Amino acid sequence: MEDTSSQKSGQSKDALGSLMPEESPANFIHVKLEEYEPADFSTKELILKKAREVCACNHQTIITFFCRLFPVLDWLPRYNVKTQLLGDVISGLLVGIVAIPQSISYSLLANQDPIYGIYTNFFCNIIYVAMATSRHNFVGSFGILCLMTGQSVNRHLQLAGYSDGSTGSSLVGNSTSSGNWTGACDRSCYAITVALSLSFLVGFYQILLGVLQLGFVAVYLSEPLLSGFVTGSSLIIITSQMKYLLGLKIPRHEGVGSFILTWVDLFRYIQNTNICDLVTSLVALAIIMPVKEINDRYKEKMKAPFPIELLVVIVATAISSYFNFEERYKSAVCGDIPTGFRKPTLPDINLFSSLAVDALPITVIGFAVTVSLAEIFGKKHGYAVRANQEMIAIGTCNLIPSFFYCFVSSAALTKTLLKESTGTQTQVSGLVTSLVLLLVLLWIAPLFYSLQTSILGVVTIVNLQGGLRKFRDTPRMWQLSKLDTVVWWTTLLSSTLITTEIGLLVGVCFALLCIIFRTQRPRATLLGKVSNTEIYEDQSTYKQLSSIANIKIFRFESSLYYANKDYFKTVLYQKTGVNPILLAAEHHRAEAQANADTGNCKSFFGTRFDCLKQAKKRAEKPPADACPPSIDMHTLILDCGAMQFIDTVGLSVLKETHRDYKEIGVQVLLANCNPSTRQQLREGGWAGETDSGGQLAFHSIHDAVQFAEWRYHVQQEESKEKKDALLDPEDLNLQASL
Repeated sequence: MEDTSSQKSGQSKDALGSLMPEESPANFIHVKLEEYEPADFSTKELILKKAREVCACNHQTIITFFCRLFPVLDWLPRYNVKTQLLGDVISGLLVGIVAIPQSISYSLLANQDPIYGIYTNFFCNIIYVAMATSRHNFVGSFGILCLMTGQSVNRHLQLAGYSDGSTGSSLVGNSTSSGNWTGACDRSCYAITVALSLSFLVGFYQILLGVLQLGFVAVYLSEPLLSGFVTGSSLIIITSQMKYLLGLKIPRHEGVGSFILTWVDLFRYIQNTNICDLVTSLVALAIIMPVKEINDRYKEKMKAPFPIELLVVIVATAISSYFNFEERYKSAVCGDIPTGFRKPTLPDINLFSSLAVDALPITVIGFAVTVSLAEIFGKKHGYAVRANQEMIAIGTCNLIPSFFYCFVSSAALTKTLLKESTGTQTQVSGLVTSLVLLLVLLWIAPLFYSLQTSILGVVTIVNLQGGLRKFRDTPRMWQLSKLDTVVWWTTLLSSTLITTEIGLLVGVCFALLCIIFRTQRPRATLLGKVSNTEIYEDQSTYKQLSSIANIKIFRFESSLYYANKDYFKTVLYQKTGVNPILLAAEHHRAEAQANADTGNCKSFFGTRFDCLKQAKKRAEKPPADACPPSIDMHTLILDCGAMQFIDTVGLSVLKETHRDYKEIGVQVLLANCNPSTRQQLREGGWAGETDSGGQLAFHSIHDAVQFAEWRYHVQQEESKEKKDALLDPEDLNLQASL
């Protein structure tokens, strides 16, 4: 790098050195940066290098590979029992206590028997402990994914001929059955077969994306989009649980408009409400919601939140069993929950073709939620999280447990927050939680026989408060970004009123369209100078900015590419007040008129003296249509500081702009171009031969302004000298006499 100044004429290595005379202004400094030579790039050599690194097999490489694949091998040997064990045990116990009722209630949401929710949380925790880079995530059943799983399961149940709510019924009018089952497969059997096959596909997708280092796909799920999707899904979950709170038996709707159709059915059959279930639900809500509010409000002062959900579940189960709500009031209960584990099974490959599309949005949502929570707590507690390893970990938590009758899982928001707030240090707390769930699986599960499904619905609904609270944030979001708010509402409404899968797709597409819209019609302004400084800012935003005489400085706050090329030229002409194409046409028309008048003059008078006299008369009173148009600027400076890139179309637009303005006597200069843009301009020859040295692209606006002023001064002097040289003494005497 070298900085050269025009103050030392003759020593400057600057491209302007040959253009600038020795008497150039002393305060004008032009900087020329010498670039590094580009490194030779060979795709073949790069591939071979990466292949050698991957295929290198030695003792250290193998250890590194397994430590990266199983991070537990790295942190477990350094585990400090004295300082970390107590916090992990307490946190694991509390999360396990909360996970018991949520595992059962989310099974209902996924259209599964309660035991499968406990299986899911048990197996996923064990696997995630070994493969996670996050120390605080809890992986298990998550409400949004359970909803999407339940929708897919219900759709396949209907296709297979099972009627809604006919638990234990045999297959009706269809011979389809799981290849892993002998004999007739009842509704519960087929439901878990669909769910575990879906979990297998989701895990396969996630592992594949992690191995291919494609974790970046989650960046397309912006925070407003995810927030709107979660809120919309929360509304659908609440709607789906209302029939349990009211004790109604209504069909489960799927597809477009299911949200509205469900509410229509709720009001249609409202007279069949089970009073026992309704009273139980209201009492449970009246108890749980205030206590959870107290837990949230005083969480910093409380060592651990009060496990109100588990307490309500235990008390409700005892009351239901004692008063025999099932027989006396026809209340729906959980029924038999088996203990122990079932033999492993294989997913039904015959279902893969119909589940492949359903698995895609679940894959993306599960990964996005898991990585987002991991990065939030990683930053908060000062440790690194590897996104691709998290994708492999969560994929393994879906793929392997699918052989043990588990459905789709991901990081669970409420339990992760509880885990972090209760002082967990490492993923050892996940093992403690799994031990708590193991006790339930082996001995405690049958005790929940009399637990009402209305209580499970209440537990599900009260854990959705976080998603519903987002409504309170929309006014603030509207003040910060109207487009983000529109994305939020669009995703929410499409997820709620159409389907969750289509709603997610609509949200992603709309968010991308908003980005395109922002770049297609960006902000464009004229800049003015702050007095006595080298700072240039937006004249429409700041006061007390001075314009530079006969110089326009135009800022385009976006990259220049094919989608905004027309807008660039339109707003440029509008802001500067100069349309070079129209002015050039008027100039040519004025010249043609002037030439025609001159030709008539010569043919009529035939002498030079008489022609000059007629020229004098025309100068005194020229026709309006023969006057060339005048403009109030000699230089246009384009501030390219906000242009991250320009494509070939954008380069063509800049070249056209330079050529069009040059035809009307206005030079175009560029300022604040980034290195890649400068290289593209140089290779594309945006200013033709006149910019062979790069003197028309400057590193700062002030540098370009000083050059423009100096160049205009030089051109005025040269023009005056040429004008004087063209007039001989006789013409000068003639002009003097006239």
